[in-house]
Amino acid sequence: MPAPLSLLGELHTAISFVPIVAGLYSFARHGGIQPERRSGKIYLGGLALSVVTSFGLSSTGGFNPGHALGIMALLVAAAAILQERLSFLGRLRAYLKAFGLSFTYFLLWVPGINETLSRLPPSHPIGNGPDSPPVQMALLSWLILFAAGSLLQAWTIHRGHALSKARV
Repeated sequence: MPAPLSLLGELHTAISFVPIVAGLYSFARHGGIQPERRSGKIYLGGLALSVVTSFGLSSTGGFNPGHALGIMALLVAAAAILQERLSFLGRLRAYLKAFGLSFTYFLLWVPGINETLSRLPPSHPIGNGPDSPPVQMALLSWLILFAAGSLLQAWTIHRGHALSKARV
């Protein structure tokens, strides 16, 4: 049976629902996370708080892969937002922004999937860590969903460029 959540673990879990819900809303409503919209701002703020609160948590007693994924998510989010200032990238900027912010959502879920499947149901968890087959299967499914979603976003962006060209 997994160790019970500490107060910080409970706080981190509650905070982590903010970017999960805001990101899901953004994908459903806007086709992606858009930092200029309220849901995008909430997502990015929740992502930052989720990552920061994760640093007080560790089953190994120190820096772990979940912490590294959190740092990577923050760096990718910053790069996705800041790359818009690089005019030499041209139309590629829209694709990089969409992919980068979607990738942060993907990264947010990786430790979440592992922790959830390793803790639920409490009496007999589905998985027992990142090496267990149920967790690996769930992560593979999540990767496939991310890849399909990224392709859909790219196609939507491309179609938008094609439509705007046709109007000219």
